[in-house]
Amino acid sequence: MFASFPTLLPFLLFAFVASITPGPTNILVLSNSARYGLGAAMPIIFGACASAATLVLLVGTGVGSSLTTWPALQSVMQWVGVAWLSYLAWQIFRAPPEAISMQKNQDRLGWVGAASLQWINPKTWMMALAVVSVFAGAGEDRFVHVMNLSLVFFLISLPCLGVWALLGAGSSRWLRSPSAMQRFNRCMGLLLLGSAWLSVLA
Repeated sequence: MFASFPTLLPFLLFAFVASITPGPTNILVLSNSARYGLGAAMPIIFGACASAATLVLLVGTGVGSSLTTWPALQSVMQWVGVAWLSYLAWQIFRAPPEAISMQKNQDRLGWVGAASLQWINPKTWMMALAVVSVFAGAGEDRFVHVMNLSLVFFLISLPCLGVWALLGAGSSRWLRSPSAMQRFNRCMGLLLLGSAWLSVLA
């Protein structure tokens, strides 16, 4: 397998680094896991990982090339993503302590929201473009390589985001009081807001 797919090992490292490093999705997983429990983070993890892997597959078939030819489209997607993340950050920041419990689920993100976040995030599209251009290679095996890349990215990103969910679930033991939970809530909201706007200002 490695002989026919020489870029697989370097891609494993790339996928690990891209998935484990902090970003909006990781922060949302951490926050939801701490507030609602480990099970609440599972749909977010699956939705985000499946969506990102699907983008790699689609870009490998030529979809998404308009992002490089139409900078205005990339800009629109970026600002829509920032606006949505800012809204989510505000919802997390302003939630009263009594509204944060394992039983209340009306403001959980869910797998649809997590998947949609990847689709309007131009950085995810650009990551997929980079993956295909660097690791897919050329020739008659290219599409097979793209399919493998998509599958590998999905399999690598699942446990990476799972680590963030475990961190969130583990932190809940220190968040028993309303004041501690509110401080955590506000910290997560500010981190999410910062990660959203740094993508624009960077």
